[in-house]
Amino acid sequence: MKTWTTLACTVALLGVVALSPALAGQTATLEPQSLDTYVREFNYESRKLMKCTGKELLALLIKKEAVLVDIRFPEEQQAWGPSFALKIPLNELPARLSELPKDKIIVTACPHIDRSSIAMVYLSTKGYSACYLVGGLVGLAELLRGDEARDFMDALQNKTPGKQKALSKP
Repeated sequence: MKTWTTLACTVALLGVVALSPALAGQTATLEPQSLDTYVREFNYESRKLMKCTGKELLALLIKKEAVLVDIRFPEEQQAWGPSFALKIPLNELPARLSELPKDKIIVTACPHIDRSSIAMVYLSTKGYSACYLVGGLVGLAELLRGDEARDFMDALQNKTPGKQKALSKP
């Protein structure tokens, strides 16, 4: 059994976000594993695949290859957050697993990375292809400002197919 998903949290979108050739196009269904097994088999590849940058997330969402899961408390979700995220508080995750697709990357997010890393490990042990959002929702909010927000939402809603200016800036 593989330690981690063979599908990285990276995807090529107009050549802007680089995808490792070894990981391209692989969508393996994972088997659940114990936390002991997850920890025992953890390696450098696992460490690399457990992270997803904001730009990688946006590309994955546009290509409909990922789901962003906001795992903050309900009061935090009500106060602010991305409209395009599935809202499942961390403490509700075990009871709401059926809401998550097994054929997409699950990107977990909180303001920084503490709770999202817990959710990522939990989902990984349940057989999901999961990673956490590097920089958290705070970093994503910084990335989605002005024109970048408009361009991303247009691309997400297929208003500008094939064009994604938000990811083209360094």
